[in-house]
Amino acid sequence: MQRLSFNLKLAIEAVIANPLRAVLTGLGIMFGVGAVIAMLAIGTGAKESILAQMKLIGTNNVLVEAVMPSERTENVQGDGEKKLRWSPGITLSDLAAIKKSIPSVESISSEVVYPLPIIYNGRLERSRVVGIEPSFFAVNNIDLGLGRTFHYSEEESGRPVCIVGANLVKTFFPDGDPLGKLIKCGQVWLRVVGVLETRSVNRNETLGIKDRNNDIYIPTATALLYFGNRARITASQIGEDNNKNDAPKGPPDNPHQIDRFVVQIGEVNELQASANVLGRLLNRRHRGVEDYTITIPRLLLEQQQRTQETFNLVLASIAGISLLVGGIGIMNIMLASVLERTKEIGVRRSLGATRKDITQQFLSEAAVISLIGGVLGVVIGVGSAKLIASYADIETVVTAWSVLLSFGVAATVGLVFGLLPAQRAAELDPIKALRTD
Repeated sequence: MQRLSFNLKLAIEAVIANPLRAVLTGLGIMFGVGAVIAMLAIGTGAKESILAQMKLIGTNNVLVEAVMPSERTENVQGDGEKKLRWSPGITLSDLAAIKKSIPSVESISSEVVYPLPIIYNGRLERSRVVGIEPSFFAVNNIDLGLGRTFHYSEEESGRPVCIVGANLVKTFFPDGDPLGKLIKCGQVWLRVVGVLETRSVNRNETLGIKDRNNDIYIPTATALLYFGNRARITASQIGEDNNKNDAPKGPPDNPHQIDRFVVQIGEVNELQASANVLGRLLNRRHRGVEDYTITIPRLLLEQQQRTQETFNLVLASIAGISLLVGGIGIMNIMLASVLERTKEIGVRRSLGATRKDITQQFLSEAAVISLIGGVLGVVIGVGSAKLIASYADIETVVTAWSVLLSFGVAATVGLVFGLLPAQRAAELDPIKALRTD
């Protein structure tokens, strides 16, 4: 151990004697280690983000959203006349048919959305009032921070009660408890019975992830009763009054009674099959008009994860190339150093140093240079991860094990690429080495 410690001391002294050369030699290691840490930070951040999104949307959910078809489907009648097919839109009866027809369905949660002005204590804000069913909170993994959910009687009879998002509580009730207070939504006063727990989310419309902190939730029956039931089309809307010469107005702009709903499937392996059956059922009920979209968020997230893994593999390849270049640079400089210090090697050998001592000295010097590059690389990697998170809107997570891995890789590269120069130094003939100028 004493000989090893002495050889390590000589290696450190040699590095200190030429600090600029040591730093320049370790540039490849520095950038390689920085790339490794940044890559692992991006990969870990993406994985945690996907897991968080999976928790938000649920693992066994199928999302159905109402849309307006780009063009109406033409239906050719027996007399050759073409008429436009008409769809009733997504309605509560669709949900009842799904529950009855698809055995794998465990629960369904619907939403009907009304953008409305919200007024309390003289303050006005615009927000969304969302009509929901009792299963909404469980299906969407949403918890209450205060109060309670809706009673069965309130859900069935359309009582004017509501649950508000956490941000609205901060806006309208900064100094007190909102429970029991009346808040005006449009022209309707609603009594607050609960408050949603604050959730920090990144919105993703494709996956159906929304910011729930700014919404107000009421029973579906309340929403349809007080804010309008779009399934009820009047004669004036479709132009049935034949006593007037007005041209038919056609159906309303939004014929959907329900804006979206989430179907929770019992088993993961039944997701795709259940979604296919669900699509055929809605296609038949909507007379072939595709006024809805069906999305399986879990499958989209798995595809996103595979894409991220491919991206991480590309980054790993770049980092590997950087480390390889850094290792070659260390080997090149160490071979030159052996030639420069041939006489020093001869003096040490003549004073009793063994070949093992010379090998340890030059291996230690290569490892020290690599570790210097590793330390600088950690600084660069952590800084790069933070910059990426700040400017590219990508979540990054730097872990302790990624730093330790980077140090280990840096030391290994130094030892591997320093081995050949160390062996060259150890094999020098002491007599010839002493004669070298």
